[in-house]
Order: sequence, then C-alpha cells, then structure tokens
Amino acid sequence: MMAEISVDAAGTSPRAYRSTLREQQAQATRRRVLDAAALEFSRHGYASTTLSGIARVAGVSVETVKGAGSKAELLVGAFETSFSGSEAAPSLTDTEVGTGLLELPDEAFLDGMLAGLTLANSRGFALWTVVLGAALSDDVVKTALDEILARRRADYRMAVQELMRRGVAAASIDVAAAADELSFLLSPEGYQQLVAQSGWEPERYTAWAREHVMAVLAK
Repeated sequence: MMAEISVDAAGTSPRAYRSTLREQQAQATRRRVLDAAALEFSRHGYASTTLSGIARVAGVSVETVKGAGSKAELLVGAFETSFSGSEAAPSLTDTEVGTGLLELPDEAFLDGMLAGLTLANSRGFALWTVVLGAALSDDVVKTALDEILARRRADYRMAVQELMRRGVAAASIDVAAAADELSFLLSPEGYQQLVAQSGWEPERYTAWAREHVMAVLAK
C-alpha cells in the first residue's frame, strides 16, 4: 500500500511547500549575489572585481558566489537585473520596468515607454560601460552583449510598430531605421553623458528624449 501524503487545507503537501521555500531562498540568495556584483563591478571595473569581494559584500561564501556563475556571467546577470529588474527576459515588456506598458492607453504609451527606459538607464548605465569594456577581451561577455543588443533591436522595432498602431508614429515610417534611431537616442550611453556627466536632471533628459523621439516618429 502506498504511504499516504498529508495535504494542507490549500491542497499543498509539505514536500511541495519545502521545495517552494528552497526555491525562494535560492532566488533571494542569487539576487543578493547579483546586487553585490553590481556594486563591485561599478566600483572597481571588470578586471579588478573578485569573486571574494562579491562574496564579502553579499555576505555569503565564495563557493556560493561561484555557484551563481562565472565572473563574466555575474557581470551580465548584474547588468540585466540592474537595468530592467529581470535576467534575460524575452523583451522589455516582460521585465520589471516594462510591466503594464502595453496596457496603457494610446495617449500615455509613449510617456510610459520613456519613463521606463529613463528608469532602466538610471539603474544600469554604470554597469553598461563595464559590459562594453569587458566584451572587448572576454568571449562570454561578448556573446552575451550580442544577445542583449539583438533583444534591444527587437524591442525597439516592436515599440515603433506599437506606436504606429496607436497612431503616434507616421504610418509611412521606416520601422527598422526608426528603431535604430530610437535605440541610439535612448541608449544607456546617452543617459550617462547627459545626466551623469553633464548634470541634467532626469526630467530634462526625459523631455529632451521625447522631443527627439517625436521628430523621428514624424518622418
């Protein structure tokens, strides 16, 4: 006879509960490691950051950090989590900063998109420069960068098509060209130069971005 498995009022077995709890704890530990990696890479750059330094900031063992990934993988994971709140999400709308974007009314969609990208750039621009530098000498980072850029191109093409569907962009617009221009205008590099280096307030940056995005969409 099979042993009876007790089930609580919600229909959850103790084994399933323990498995879920372990998974939540593992996710929390990984997020702590990635947050610590983001701080260390931002402070020291790629070459000078060590796994032991990440472990110290995260308050975990070096073995735990190694279990979360290689140094290159931790850099990429730290950037993606800092930038959008999610690791390797299929598109920006699937991330923390893009949540609910497609549900916005037509008149609020562009401003919602710009607000999300401004937030993402403010969180991720410092690590983006580290990723770009590391990709010059690390093949793992280079491969990840290529994947990130491919997702960015797809995101901007989707955004342009959505703006056309909502009547914000001209119906005759060249989708690929407009997506390339928006990617350039709204890049982490642009945010860094205007806000971090030139001292613009985020509100001024967003207004500037909106003006130039509208010019692109009107072509």
